[in-house]
Amino acid sequence: MGNCCSDEVGHAGPHAVGPASAAAASAASAAADRFLRSRGAGASTQIELSLSASNLGDQEYFPKTNPVVVVYSKSKDGPLEEIGRSEVILNSLNPSWTTKISVTYQFEVLQPLVFQVYDIDPQFVDVSEKMLKLEEQQFLGEATCLLSEVITKRNRLLTLKLGVSEHNLPNPSKFGELTVQAEESPGSKAIMEMVFRCSDLEIKDLLSKSDPFLLISKISDSGMPVPICKTEVRKNDLNPRWKPVTLNLQQIGSKENPLVIECFNFSSNGKHDLVGKIVKSVAELENMYHSQNGENLFVPASTATECHSKEVLKSQLYVEKYVECNRHTFLDYISGGCQLNFMVAVDYTASNGNPRLPDSLHYIDPSGRPNVYQKAILEIGDVLQYYNPARRFPAWGFGARPIDGPVSHCFNLNGSTYQPEVDGIQGIMSAYISALRNVSLAGPTLLGQLISTATAIASQSLADGVVTDFQETIDAIINASDFPLSIIVIGVGGADFKEMEFLDPNKGERMESSTGRVASRDMIQFAPMKDVHGSGISTVQSLLAEIPGQFMTYMRTREIQAIS
Repeated sequence: MGNCCSDEVGHAGPHAVGPASAAAASAASAAADRFLRSRGAGASTQIELSLSASNLGDQEYFPKTNPVVVVYSKSKDGPLEEIGRSEVILNSLNPSWTTKISVTYQFEVLQPLVFQVYDIDPQFVDVSEKMLKLEEQQFLGEATCLLSEVITKRNRLLTLKLGVSEHNLPNPSKFGELTVQAEESPGSKAIMEMVFRCSDLEIKDLLSKSDPFLLISKISDSGMPVPICKTEVRKNDLNPRWKPVTLNLQQIGSKENPLVIECFNFSSNGKHDLVGKIVKSVAELENMYHSQNGENLFVPASTATECHSKEVLKSQLYVEKYVECNRHTFLDYISGGCQLNFMVAVDYTASNGNPRLPDSLHYIDPSGRPNVYQKAILEIGDVLQYYNPARRFPAWGFGARPIDGPVSHCFNLNGSTYQPEVDGIQGIMSAYISALRNVSLAGPTLLGQLISTATAIASQSLADGVVTDFQETIDAIINASDFPLSIIVIGVGGADFKEMEFLDPNKGERMESSTGRVASRDMIQFAPMKDVHGSGISTVQSLLAEIPGQFMTYMRTREIQAIS
């Protein structure tokens, strides 16, 4: 993926036990991750689409064609936006275009693609493809798919039936097929791993030493820095040595392009103080490693009247390690057969309100308008369902009293005693509504049993009430961090979720089990559903964006290789 960060797990293994300071540092590092995303970083990678078609049109009407394919992206409610078009191939009903269409893959959002094939009139075949007026050409057919449908195929190859939209064709029963093949940009696999350290950092905290971390940014075409990577936070350290960070060639474009490396002093309120920075290309960082020379940090001049544009500090940054290699990516694992299994748990506690009343969070609107729980399930499920070909999803509820039974903190929504799985996202929605009719809302909100039940596979968890079994939940989370599991807790409604923030290491708080263990990796996030980031990204999207990184941390620390 395009985003990267240091290995926060290190090499301690799945049963590492750390002191309180280690837990605090891990939590601070997770909070710094949020700072990275707030500055514009995201998990993405460049995909190149190769296109071919077979049996285009009807030979009775189109004995010879000069086909071109135009590719569009489509937002949820917006118009088509062209992202590329192929070259024109002369006299072919079975073209294989050589032009590759580049598109940015983002795990956390649905990315609909529309492909339209045209027959170019012979009088225009010498015109540049970009200058062709499509309304003057003969439409041959259209196909649509999601980008995730292509990249989740074993060979990243998907064949689509060409059809017709509003265009009128002589014989609408014969359109042929379009084949889409996706390849990840080679630059995403070319990895540069570096270890940085600093010396003689300035003290920024009044009562302790600084808590430094590095933020690495590239320079955009507009001249603005775009964050691409960060280190972990080192607590109370004026001479920090950070864990390895990795960059890939896709992120930086070229080893000669300048990077901005900023050293910040971590603050739990998110207002991190700049300690100093340097501007160097990867090639220059490699030279620093070979020479073992440090580079003085600088800060911008405090006033415009100063004669120098920057103030050079005595603090220095060193490159202690520099290695280039090729490494598997998230999409390598997915196309190699790894699946993401979506599991959902819904809060049925009484704090949601009477489901029969319109002010209840569980109210089922006769008009079909989804409530907040249904919206969250749909937004998460619509993305994750394509990463599980079977599309059978465990669905649970908690905090309710089934008919003639005690309060349950983990019951199957489908009413089955033994089998929690339902078919597809609509199966979850149907089971959710059915359960509302067959249980009595109760409480309290207890998550420990659910997390323990879901420890083996990926999980999403939705809640209205505030968790009351704090230590049991923490113990379950820390145990689950040793397994291939990611947990997302989404708070819906207007409750005060302040006490729920202990679930999210992004808030910078320490999480420690009753036996003194800390989590072996970052694998849980919490956010209220009502939060929407300034960039327009929804809460669900921002939380989903963290899953590929959590997946890769698990695979790499356990040295699990992708199947070619």
